[in-house]
Amino acid sequence: MNIKPIRNDDDLTNAFIRLESIFQTDKGTPEAEEMAILVTLIEVYEDKYYLIKCRF
Repeated sequence: MNIKPIRNDDDLTNAFIRLESIFQTDKGTPEAEEMAILVTLIEVYEDKYYLIKCRF
């Protein structure tokens, strides 16, 4: 597992590519743990730089 911070859109793209390659992994494997971490990192980055404003 080689997880790096997501600091820019290139890092985000690479995180998505890796996530796609391990997406259907079995629970309890190192890849499943990596997937959970990548999802969290992606969410944090997107919340910061791609915030969707709701009009309610």
